[in-house]
Amino acid sequence: MRVEVIMPKMGESIHEGTLIKWHKKKGDKVSKDEIIFEIATDKVDTEIPSSVDGILAEIKVFENETVDIDTVVAIIETDSESAEPAPKKEVVKDPAEDLQTTTKVGGNLIDVVMPKMGESVMEGTIIKWHKSVGDKVERDEILFEIATDKVDTEVPAISAGTLVEIFVKENETVDVETVVGRISSEGGLVKGKESEIRSQKSEEEILETTAKETVLGENSILPADKAGVKSETEKQSHPIGESNRFYSPLVLNIARKEGISFDELESLSGTGVGGRVSKRDILAYLKDRKSGKVFEQKATKVEVEKGTAQKDGVEIIPMDNIRKRIMQHMLNSRDTSVHVTAITEVEMTIIDKFLKEKKKKFMEEDGVKLTFLSFIARATVKALREYPMMNASLEGENILLKKFVNLGIAVAIEPNGLIVPNIKNADEINTKGLSRAIADLGFRARNKKLLPDEISGGTFSITNYGVFGSLFGTPIINQPEVGILGVGAVVKKPVVVTIDDVDSIAIKPMMYLSLSHDHRLVDGLLGGKFLKYVKDYLENFDTSKV
Repeated sequence: MRVEVIMPKMGESIHEGTLIKWHKKKGDKVSKDEIIFEIATDKVDTEIPSSVDGILAEIKVFENETVDIDTVVAIIETDSESAEPAPKKEVVKDPAEDLQTTTKVGGNLIDVVMPKMGESVMEGTIIKWHKSVGDKVERDEILFEIATDKVDTEVPAISAGTLVEIFVKENETVDVETVVGRISSEGGLVKGKESEIRSQKSEEEILETTAKETVLGENSILPADKAGVKSETEKQSHPIGESNRFYSPLVLNIARKEGISFDELESLSGTGVGGRVSKRDILAYLKDRKSGKVFEQKATKVEVEKGTAQKDGVEIIPMDNIRKRIMQHMLNSRDTSVHVTAITEVEMTIIDKFLKEKKKKFMEEDGVKLTFLSFIARATVKALREYPMMNASLEGENILLKKFVNLGIAVAIEPNGLIVPNIKNADEINTKGLSRAIADLGFRARNKKLLPDEISGGTFSITNYGVFGSLFGTPIINQPEVGILGVGAVVKKPVVVTIDDVDSIAIKPMMYLSLSHDHRLVDGLLGGKFLKYVKDYLENFDTSKV
């Protein structure tokens, strides 16, 4: 008899769980009440026992995957004689596909998809494959690297096996959840003869062939049934016209529906990899065209090869992927939020003294490197609880008031980049815990080890430009949040001190804080109160509760 093992409900407010470890493998015998896997939820990490005796016949949810409660994660066969492995998945080929890339021998096929790296991220670009078709891969081994609007990151394999198919090549952009490859979890593969022939084709030959099938005349784009590409691989690599530019199926579909001519498409400036026209680019063009803002661009183009070029004594350096995305993200924030910045000065005497006395002790005993930012983060989450409208976002004419605090910490990435990972439920963590989280996120951000969930769902952000010696600045809001706190350097300076109505000059460690807020929702009154709360909390910090 087949018994379904489900993701249990661990509390009324818990709707999902993450499977963090399997204690059994497919085919292993299990006894009733024997631990078979571990899960993590928002509230608790716990071990889950088997409800019956039998054999683990099938595993449906792998380690580090998050699923809804009551999702079937495995199947146990209580009758050992019938505990056959689950039927093998067969490759279902599109009848229109003209070339078979591989011939698979055994094994369960597992789809490798373009991950979603943030709530507003709808597409990603593969910038490097670390494995080729036919290579063996280990679970959690880096499979490929991607670039999105928010981050460049490495994507690990979700299963051990053999990489049997690659559908999306390097520098191609596809929607999230698009299948980019397949892994055979067991068995191997044999390359088909036609596949070997196709692999010998030059990229130029493929480009030329597909281009001729795509273009109809000089100023027209073919209808979808004619311009569409037949095979799964070709769907992800679709050139148009006689140029060397690539256009994703999504961009081509928008162009066809909106009646954008080939010449118009060719004239667009792309912000994607290698100047590729992205969905955002074509939608922005449509918006401008409908509003009458489109004008003919006659800029001189300079071909840039091998990274840089020279023109009239000026070195021309093309932007890398992450720089382009930061540029677009900043422009989007500028054009979305009504930015207002307020600045206050904070005396850091109590915290400065505490760090000088206790910093070394915390590092030796707890392995925690306490910094000014740890205390500022704590003061910020306290202020967000006191003034929850600063922890909100806007969706049209609706205010989304968040009941949780996911605190974003801006991390600079060498040589020229920035990413904002989030400390989830930061209001439930003490100062020491926030210090650990800040250090951990910073290290993994700089080493491309962040998880998709850690760069999405933020509710408020902090940027610490003081680490570079800057006194204050006017940071740009991290969309869709409504506020960001800028932290300046802590420096000793002379200040006026009043004791018993007598003014005197003293040397104090001082710091500027700047709050940029979205004036569509946050007025000066709320912004000022929030900033004053943070100031007062820091100047009177209770160091006994670190």
